[in-house]
Amino acid sequence: MSAGPRIAVLGAGVMGAYHARVVAQSEHCDLVRVVDPDERAGRSLADRYDTVWVPEVDRLDDLDAVVVAAPTEAHPDLVALALGADLPVLVEKPATADLAQTEELVALAEQRQIPLMCGFVERFNPAIMTVSRMLADPLHVTAVRHSPYSNRIRVGVAWDLLIHDVDACLRLMPGPLSDIRASLGSFHPESTADGAEDVAEAVMTFAEGGVAAVSASRIGQRKIRTISIAELNRSIEIDLLRRDVTIYRHISHDSPAQDGLGYRQQTVIEIPELISAREPLAAQLDHFLKLVDGTLDTKPERDSILPAHRVVAAVVGGTESGSPLWHNSRP
Repeated sequence: MSAGPRIAVLGAGVMGAYHARVVAQSEHCDLVRVVDPDERAGRSLADRYDTVWVPEVDRLDDLDAVVVAAPTEAHPDLVALALGADLPVLVEKPATADLAQTEELVALAEQRQIPLMCGFVERFNPAIMTVSRMLADPLHVTAVRHSPYSNRIRVGVAWDLLIHDVDACLRLMPGPLSDIRASLGSFHPESTADGAEDVAEAVMTFAEGGVAAVSASRIGQRKIRTISIAELNRSIEIDLLRRDVTIYRHISHDSPAQDGLGYRQQTVIEIPELISAREPLAAQLDHFLKLVDGTLDTKPERDSILPAHRVVAAVVGGTESGSPLWHNSRP
């Protein structure tokens, strides 16, 4: 065992298993226990990493921090419980699927001066980190995040997927947000029964004139995670799954033959070296541990939680800037 913070992971589902792995593998902290009401899932995960399973939060006094990776609907109570015990919290995104509740949790963390971090793991994607340092004047961003359907996710696709790219765009684009336009669609039988959307499209306009379009879907047939950024003299394409970056600079285009058939374009292609090869989830944990030990200021981290939550709340809530957000459904 290390001499680092003692951490419990609350939730033994897919994300809980990921978090338990990186905590257990870290040389800078210890996985003290896994908490989940499902004994089969919780005990199996705890046994995998030679720790303890308990069905509910029985004690907090032997912990230094918690990771909340339970279903989204359980986040408000679990995060509030940990913050009330003065424990730093890393909570999976969204912090909650209710803006008012998220604001309350951020306010509680600020009042008690406790680190609170939301799991925007793409912030630690090496491709995003590399591009963030090279941007000069981004004008137009297009982000696509599509996936096959998963019945384990009960919240709509806006809170589940769109929020990642909203957060990325807010951090990549200069200037404050001035307008949001969005459309939602519910198509899968299980989604229409729950009232949750399967498709969310949003266009964000910024005060300095930039435009960002984000698309999230869970009715795709393959996983897509891409971001394209246009500047006047180059375009940057990011594949978040492969964690690579390609830069294109257009030189010229003309017809390849006298008959005018076809098309020829000359483009310079650059592939920059990434600044890190660290797994994003592990890099996120590294960042959280610095918040826990006081190496990093906790206020900027807390302040960074709400902007993306406010945009997604506007998208699913129906209005922003006085404009309707259309919602289409299929029986």
